[in-house]
Amino acid sequence: MFTQIHSSWKKVLSNEFVKPYFEKLHSFVLNEYATNRCYPHENEIFAAFNHCPFDNVKVVIIGQDPYHGLGQANGLCFSVNDGIAFPPSLINIFKEIQSDLELPIPLSGNLERWADQGVLLLNATLTVRESQAGSHQNKGWETFTDSVIQIISEENEGIVFLLWGGFAKKKGAKINRNKHYILETGHPSPLSANRGLWFGNKHFSKTNEYLKSFGKKEINW
Repeated sequence: MFTQIHSSWKKVLSNEFVKPYFEKLHSFVLNEYATNRCYPHENEIFAAFNHCPFDNVKVVIIGQDPYHGLGQANGLCFSVNDGIAFPPSLINIFKEIQSDLELPIPLSGNLERWADQGVLLLNATLTVRESQAGSHQNKGWETFTDSVIQIISEENEGIVFLLWGGFAKKKGAKINRNKHYILETGHPSPLSANRGLWFGNKHFSKTNEYLKSFGKKEINW
């Protein structure tokens, strides 16, 4: 399972894979998948990394943990498999893109198209037990993804970090704000959006303006 991460990430994360916390995490995840229905599929646990190699990262979006319903999670935060109804947060993300960039709501909620352009869609926890939100939290994934964020911050310059909601903002403590562009707003969930904390943030146009100013290709949202 843990050998299925892109070689570029294996190189920069090699020290993490041999740490005691990760060995415990590895055992926990293997046991969970052997004894319970968990998401995403084993082959998609590292999908965010495999669709977006380390050297391709231009934008980082941080989610919390995978969707825990049948057929939803595909290893990319906020993304769902083709043919799956859009969860409320994803609907609000698409509504903001529609307002910000005057783009139509897409037919598919599969965000692989973003990841393939250099958007790392990183959940803080990469696995979950079916129908049990947060069930794989505090098992080591958060330590691992903190390290991922810190390594991206240290080894790169000019990365756009989109921090949506309090949880993502806490993860932002690992980012060097002098080297990178950080945009913060409320979470796209209805609870936050309905309180006026999401809509109108214009993160998608701001991201592209920054990428363009840095000489990088803009994201086709």
